Amino acid sequence: MKKKLLLCYLMLFITLLLVAGTFIYLSYSSTTEETLRSDKNLITLNGPWKFIARDNMQYAESNYDDSQWENMDLTAPTGVHDDDVGLSGFIPGWTAKGHSNYSGYAWYRLKIARDSLPGNNLAFAAPPAVDDAYQLFINGSLVGSAGDFSGTVPIVYSIQPRMFLLPENVKKEKDITIAFRVWMSSASLGDGAGGIHIAPTIGEKTHIGKKYRFQWEQIIKGYIVEVVWPVIFILLAITLFLLSRGSNPTQSCKWFIAALILLGLMRLNQAVYSWFYIENNHQYDIVGPAILRPLVLGSWLMGWREWFNLHNPKWLPKIIALLALLFMVAQLLAISWISPSIYTYFQTIADYIRLLLLALMLFIIFQGMRKQGMKDLLASAAALLMLIALFPQEISYLHIIPGIWFPYGVGVSRGQFFYVAFVFVMYAVLIQKNKKVKSA
Repeated sequence: MKKKLLLCYLMLFITLLLVAGTFIYLSYSSTTEETLRSDKNLITLNGPWKFIARDNMQYAESNYDDSQWENMDLTAPTGVHDDDVGLSGFIPGWTAKGHSNYSGYAWYRLKIARDSLPGNNLAFAAPPAVDDAYQLFINGSLVGSAGDFSGTVPIVYSIQPRMFLLPENVKKEKDITIAFRVWMSSASLGDGAGGIHIAPTIGEKTHIGKKYRFQWEQIIKGYIVEVVWPVIFILLAITLFLLSRGSNPTQSCKWFIAALILLGLMRLNQAVYSWFYIENNHQYDIVGPAILRPLVLGSWLMGWREWFNLHNPKWLPKIIALLALLFMVAQLLAISWISPSIYTYFQTIADYIRLLLLALMLFIIFQGMRKQGMKDLLASAAALLMLIALFPQEISYLHIIPGIWFPYGVGVSRGQFFYVAFVFVMYAVLIQKNKKVKSA
């Protein structure tokens, strides 16, 4: 039993180090937004830009007359950030500026005098937040893009920070015309969506490099917990596996371990999508909401049933499997590009099924508390913590706990805090359990 306690304490210690290290990393910054704002070698292109909500490739040409276009100001108040990751300088898009129901192509154009730019070795930092994809033209030439524009409808990937060098021939021009061709899917329509959310920056290459690294630092920090937390889940799964294998009689934790692994994969997929250019938004919609989330919810219900050793009611596993399958189908059909005309109908169905899964999880926890009583109160607390983390939409309706916090300016969701609280409580459960076995 000493070995089991040592294992619990060791894994708990490693978990503490990982959590502490994560928050130390979040507090660290190689540069600051204030430093970049005061850098004279960087020019934030707030505009006002010329904007039009339609598409024509002639708009890329430097001599195109855009005088009749509307103005679009990208100036961000000091200290603002997006409500998810914490990206600096984030402002609402075109749906908040007179184009509330528009999706599709739109163009932004800005002309600047070459002699107003610092240095000769110029570079361009593209906006790290755009709905949903863009192409960048400078003096009529395509310089770069985010997204795949080879087909009739662009393939969207996560928008990442990008840095482009200005072509040599452009540097010799009297004026530089910058044009963004932006495309937004109708699936992205919502309050404040549409187009460029963070003004691009132009300036001397070395200083643009600092801006580029700062933007990547914000992106990495915004999703670092999506990598660290799965590692913590895996450590807990390993602990449970080793403890259950060595118990007498052997205690089954297969569903609990599966739930931890699936939850880790679901969270990790967020970082994969945001950091790497390997998963487009269609693949992300299927892998995350339509496959992993139903499996996660179903496996956690089975995991808690297994933990509390609930043999009755006998129909419970079949109901869990049926609801998880129905939820998967509803989530799949609730994707707008799969069912364009009826996806909202399936969104409603998915919401109701998720409520049934929530009710079933509450039922399992209640039954577990009735059966175990005070002797497994910590496990019941862990189950409630996991419930709060797994059902963020329903918990938000209560308006009790904020959905997201911004420690050190980085967005960390309510669920992330409850996940780590769950892990610590579960280690307390395991330590308490093995101490009782030892004393017996």
